[in-house]
Amino acid sequence: MAIVQSIERAFVLLEFLSDYPDGMKITTLANESGLSKSTVHRLLSTLIELNYVKQNRVTEEYQISFKALYLTRNILSSSPLISTANPILHKLVDDINETVHLCIENDEKIIYIDKIKSNQPIQMSSKIGSTAPMYCTGIGKMLLSDTENTVLDDIISRISFIKRTENTITTSKDFKVEIQKIRSQGYALDNIENENEIRCIAAPIYDYTGRIIASFSVSGLSTHITLERIEESLANQLLKAAQEISLQLGYSGEKFHK
Repeated sequence: MAIVQSIERAFVLLEFLSDYPDGMKITTLANESGLSKSTVHRLLSTLIELNYVKQNRVTEEYQISFKALYLTRNILSSSPLISTANPILHKLVDDINETVHLCIENDEKIIYIDKIKSNQPIQMSSKIGSTAPMYCTGIGKMLLSDTENTVLDDIISRISFIKRTENTITTSKDFKVEIQKIRSQGYALDNIENENEIRCIAAPIYDYTGRIIASFSVSGLSTHITLERIEESLANQLLKAAQEISLQLGYSGEKFHK
């Protein structure tokens, strides 16, 4: 399929701008995107005319505008997954006072589609719409655990195992062992593998076909989310919430076995 270059480049700029809420100067944006300064200026001028980008006249930095929200106005509110999961996850957060993320897979990454914050003084920096790798996140590993082995092998072959912490899994052999463990125990851990001092536990959400369509995790400081706490209570609490969400989405199986 032929790609319209100007449209592709405009979206590249929007994606860069979305990562810099305080704005970017045109020179930085050109360097980051690999486009010429004149091309960036032309595209930005069009996006400004359409009100998807604005420029701060004092700093001369460009920012993505609130009109971008208009494009997504019906996505989250109309999602049966989010509307079903949200009240159950809110109750879970009330019970455990830890942050919960709801994610799906997109282009072999996880994307955050909902976030319920805890009352902890230190908050997670994640944002709805942002992405993260699959190999070093509990949610990513949980989603991959439902993949057929031949497809899983293909996906693993494309993973660049970057060592993000001392605990990050960095070989395909060790990663396959981890996936088998997740399949057996029914939940997944990010055992301080993606960010230092942060531990997560993730549970699956099944649909009526019995496939995992999403996952949610409890995230927090490793001093709060201890391995002992996971084993004693958190795993059961997550799996109970996951089962409730899955049943409401039409799931009728018995894969929750913690």
